[in-house]
Amino acid sequence: MTENHRLSPGDTAPAFTLPDADGKEVSLADYRGRKVIVYFYPAASTPGCTKQACDFRDSLAELNGAGLEVIGISPDKPAKLAKFRDAEGLTFPLLSDPDKTVLQAYGAFGEKTMYGKTVTGVIRSTFLVDESGKIEVAQYNVRATGHVAKLRRELSV
Repeated sequence: MTENHRLSPGDTAPAFTLPDADGKEVSLADYRGRKVIVYFYPAASTPGCTKQACDFRDSLAELNGAGLEVIGISPDKPAKLAKFRDAEGLTFPLLSDPDKTVLQAYGAFGEKTMYGKTVTGVIRSTFLVDESGKIEVAQYNVRATGHVAKLRRELSV
């Protein structure tokens, strides 16, 4: 199994500018001076990804209250993201990375084990980027269910 490049706390978060569900460009630089949770998920409207997105949605008031923004990134096209956002009432930006450049920059795309087989795909990952653009928390292979609650406990939110 090839080793994917992984980010660690203290690393500079790779910069990105990607289209959101409405095709509007969103950059990591837009969040400079604020903390932002950037999470990567495999596909909109699938059971695990829906559970995770809804957990972020349901925790957004507390996260925002603690000074944390949330961005979700997947390889889905903006139209699919818009449908997902509208169906689930998601109120944070969902960004489209169809060529997987940002996913790869964060080490969130590569070989993983799924149902006992080695496959290449999106590695469900979550990062907390601090006000100066540094990685504060880097988590790989997170579980869709219970992840947001665990993250909130770890961040004392």
